Amino acid sequence: MGDKASAHPGAAGRATTAGHPTSVRNVVLVGHSGSGKTTLVEALALTAGAVNRAGRVEDGQTVSDHDEIEHRQQRSVQLSLVPVEWDGVKINLLDTPGYADFVGELRAGLRAADAALFVVSAAQDAGNIAGATRAVWEECAAVGMPRAIVVTHLDTARTDYAELTRVCGRVLGDDDPDAVLPLYLPLYGPQGPDGHAPVTGLAGLLTRRLFDYASGARTESRPGDDRLPLIETARNRLIEGIIAESEDETLMDRYLGGEEIDVKTLIGDLERAVARGVFHPVLAAAPAADGAGQGLGTVELLDLVTRGFPTPPEREAPAVTTPDGAPRPAVGCDPRGPLVAEVIRTASDPYVGRVSLVRVFSGTLRPDETVHVSGHGAPGRDQGDREDHDVDERVGALSVPFGRHQHPVRECIAGDLVCVARLTRAETGDTLSAKDDPLVMEPWVMPDPLLPLAVAAHGKADEDKLSQGLARLVAEDPTMRLEQNPDTRQLVLWCLGEAQREVALERLQSRYGVRVDAVPYRVSLRETFGERAVGRGRHVKQSGGHGQFAICEIEVDPLPPGAGIEFVDEVVGGSVPRPFIPSVEKGVRAQAARGVVAGHPLVDIRITLRDGKAHSVDSSDAAFQTAGALALREAAREAVIHLLEPVVTVRVLVPDDFVGPVMSDLSGRRGRVVGTEQAAPGRTLVRAEVPEIEIGRYAVDLRSLSHGAGQFSRSYARHEPMPQRVADRMREQSQNGL
Repeated sequence: MGDKASAHPGAAGRATTAGHPTSVRNVVLVGHSGSGKTTLVEALALTAGAVNRAGRVEDGQTVSDHDEIEHRQQRSVQLSLVPVEWDGVKINLLDTPGYADFVGELRAGLRAADAALFVVSAAQDAGNIAGATRAVWEECAAVGMPRAIVVTHLDTARTDYAELTRVCGRVLGDDDPDAVLPLYLPLYGPQGPDGHAPVTGLAGLLTRRLFDYASGARTESRPGDDRLPLIETARNRLIEGIIAESEDETLMDRYLGGEEIDVKTLIGDLERAVARGVFHPVLAAAPAADGAGQGLGTVELLDLVTRGFPTPPEREAPAVTTPDGAPRPAVGCDPRGPLVAEVIRTASDPYVGRVSLVRVFSGTLRPDETVHVSGHGAPGRDQGDREDHDVDERVGALSVPFGRHQHPVRECIAGDLVCVARLTRAETGDTLSAKDDPLVMEPWVMPDPLLPLAVAAHGKADEDKLSQGLARLVAEDPTMRLEQNPDTRQLVLWCLGEAQREVALERLQSRYGVRVDAVPYRVSLRETFGERAVGRGRHVKQSGGHGQFAICEIEVDPLPPGAGIEFVDEVVGGSVPRPFIPSVEKGVRAQAARGVVAGHPLVDIRITLRDGKAHSVDSSDAAFQTAGALALREAAREAVIHLLEPVVTVRVLVPDDFVGPVMSDLSGRRGRVVGTEQAAPGRTLVRAEVPEIEIGRYAVDLRSLSHGAGQFSRSYARHEPMPQRVADRMREQSQNGL
């Protein structure tokens, strides 16, 4: 692959569209924030000739291609696409955000890609691989996605490439450390005054060749006798790792018998093992020192992508059904097949409006044709409150992105990615298909947003634009969920973390012109009677003319949790006329909905109407409704009222090392751990019941507690009495309007 005798020339100009699916590679870059993904994408684009450092004048300022890609990616929290060309192959590089809050963008990148490059920082990951990176690695392993590892930041002092590759093998080796091995070893230059030696080149293990990048151009030579022993030790282990995954069962016997295996055979077996996802090579890469030449390891990495990673036809497409859920045969990656494409990302452009990044899995997508948009509400697809899409839309212009610009293309064939303008109804995750043969692709798994953000319009002018702005925000990012809480009457935007929350607030103002205020999130509390109580409601008014007269006496008894509200009529002798008994019930139920102490709904009680009085002229439906409400309020003044809080069942999945801290933390939140079980090798599922008021920030706190390796889900269990000290605090906050 990159371990060949001659360097490959880059593409002349920018990549546009592919001629055939086999000439496309879709690669997603994965790594935590600061690992160097964006810098690596830039270095690859420079080496491939897709960008350059030469400036041009725009709007009176000199702007380079490098400035464009940097502007687009380093300040973005969205999935970014950078297409390059290498050896006649179009490579779609998908740069994903490194922040855990934007895992939805990462999942979209995984959906669009056929292979993954895991970017590991020698400076940050020397001790261990980030938990979030390990979790994504396991996701890729579960679906058999080919993976390779790229080590960055080799020039950082006190980095140990050999130790880091051992860590990668131990942590990411899928129970086989020999399936994760380096293809190259870094070469170091003379030590500087600080004792640090810079990385100047690479030693190719299979071909025993040295590749020197010190001059900014890749040059090749043979190693001297001083380097051969180090190369041979690593080379022998690499050969054994390749042969172990070879499809040729005779190769291991020949190797153990002393036969020198031909380099071309080894490279061929390596490429096939990488494409099958059973061997994961480790490479090193760094941008050119002067920013103008070939970056270290970039030629080798581009060769790996073009020769070792699978083509789109080699990867099975997601399952498809009709919009009503009927299964359909699997689609193949054929430009002449039926159109099946998927919206991977949705963004808003200030000049062209909504722009959709689309992966075409089958058929050919062309501008100005009408397609069918399906998704969200299809059978078996729980997308919350999202609108069901089952409409025809006209496709706008097709283009490929580059920095702040879009380059138009005539079509997009199966296996390729493209940006589509003016799909006003399509959202992330929707399927585009032929209008006379509508289909829906199986959706990819999205994390459940569990960090609430309650928002309110800042001023009167913002109220009219708020709902539209929030709807567009949620359309762009399916990991956010919008909820109108019927109990608290709050508008709640559910997010994955604080960073996503801050980005959402900033976008509402800068992109949609909506100023909002973040207000304290309130949980749905309830009230109930803790003991039997009686109340008398007297509503008597006489101000000349027709008056109001109604008196009723009630008895209130507590009921078991979940019983709701029961109304019992035990009036005897007609003291409350039969037509007004429903009026009393309506009045007490209305008061129960408003609450009797802190303004929270009243539940789990039996209200018995015992007696009352009426007037032949002045009694009315409205009067007895008022009397019923007054009677319930009076009963509450004489009784013990419990404040009920929602309790949720929490399921926390963490590595075994964090089980103790997680259980201790849950106990500190007034939680009750109800059980633990082994969920997978090295991972434990902790089940607990926790008051909802205590886990408002748990999405953030768990990430910190487990170093990004933990995840949790929650579901409503019941309401139960709140401790008195907490209830007193809540009542005080309610009285103060907080």
